[in-house]
Amino acid sequence: MANKPIEIVERPPTSKEHQLLWEAVGWGKYHAEMAEKSLANSLYCLVVQSEGNAVGMGRIVGDGAMYFYIQDVAVLPEYQGKRIGKQITDKLLAYIQNTCAGPAFVGLFAAQGKEKFYQRFGFMDHSPGMTGMFLVMEKATSL
Repeated sequence: MANKPIEIVERPPTSKEHQLLWEAVGWGKYHAEMAEKSLANSLYCLVVQSEGNAVGMGRIVGDGAMYFYIQDVAVLPEYQGKRIGKQITDKLLAYIQNTCAGPAFVGLFAAQGKEKFYQRFGFMDHSPGMTGMFLVMEKATSL
């Protein structure tokens, strides 16, 4: 594995690849139907392959003009520490740089313990002046 070449391919991960990487990095329960729709609505996606198998991924969601969110940057644990995550993030940021016509807001949520990785790209914790927040909404049930 250490010397196997990798290739970055500009395409969305398949649902199977997405699930494999999602579960490998411990992101919790996978919802295939919702994930497929989400992947289809991405602005830009890429998959890192080694010997034809997905070993990493990353994507961008947003409005395609002013607001961009980096999502699903994941690398199989056995491939971590080989600068694959850096290559993914560099390519995602290059896409945004080449797409936006002016200043753009680029956001992300870093998994716990991964904050320093993203700080190397210029992402900053803006608290207490600004706080990243999110709400998880469950599907409404009929009464």
